[in-house]
Amino acid sequence: MGLRRQEGGVAVVPGARTIENTEALVEQFRRRTGGRLMRLMTSDAYAAYETAILDCYGETVDPPRTGKPGRPRAPYKVAPPGLNYAVVAKRRERGRVVEVGTRVVFGAVAAVLMALGLSRVSRAINTAFVERQNGTDRHRNARKARKTYRFSKDWRHHEAVTYLSLYSYNFCWPVRTLAVVDGRGGPRKRSPAMAAGLTDHVWSLSEWVSRPAVQRS
Repeated sequence: MGLRRQEGGVAVVPGARTIENTEALVEQFRRRTGGRLMRLMTSDAYAAYETAILDCYGETVDPPRTGKPGRPRAPYKVAPPGLNYAVVAKRRERGRVVEVGTRVVFGAVAAVLMALGLSRVSRAINTAFVERQNGTDRHRNARKARKTYRFSKDWRHHEAVTYLSLYSYNFCWPVRTLAVVDGRGGPRKRSPAMAAGLTDHVWSLSEWVSRPAVQRS
C-alpha cells in the first residue's frame, strides 16, 4: 500500500502479506458476515489463508483418550460441513505467469461446482472480483498506486482517504455495468450501493458528506 509505520523499531507496511494480517482479515470477514458460511470462498494460493479460515470457521475435535502411556493428542480443528474453499494457483517462470490452475481445499468438488452453478456472476473458481476491486481502489486513490511518490506518511490520513474513496465510489458513482432498464425502456443508472439494496438513488457528494454519521430516532 506504500505506507510505512514504525512499531517497536521495525518498519511495517499496512496491508503487507503476513500471517498476522491474513488472520485479522479472515476474522474481520467472518465477523462482518455474522459467522455464516459462504457458498464458496476463494483466494490465491497463499498458504496462510487455509490456516486462518480453518481457525475462524473450523470445529474443534477433542481426540478420545486411548488409555495408552504418553501425552494425549491435543484438540484440533476440522472444516465443518458446508465450508467450501478453493484457491487459484499460479506457476511462474522467470517472473512471468506461465500456468494458472485451481484447487479445492475445503469441501467436495461437487459442492464447489454446485456453488458455482448457483452463482449469478461466475461459473469458474477465480479471484477476479476482489482483484477488480483492488484495481478500482488504486485507480481512485492515488495513495495506493504502485511505484509512486504519492504514498501516505501518516496512517490517519491514509485511512481517511481510503474511507472517502470507497464510500464515494459505492454511493456516489453510477457504474456503467450496473445499469438496468427502467419502466420506460431506458437505462437507469445505479451505484454499487443501489445494486446491493442499500439506497434507492445515486447520492451527490454533498449529500453524502453532510449526512450525520450517527442516526438517532
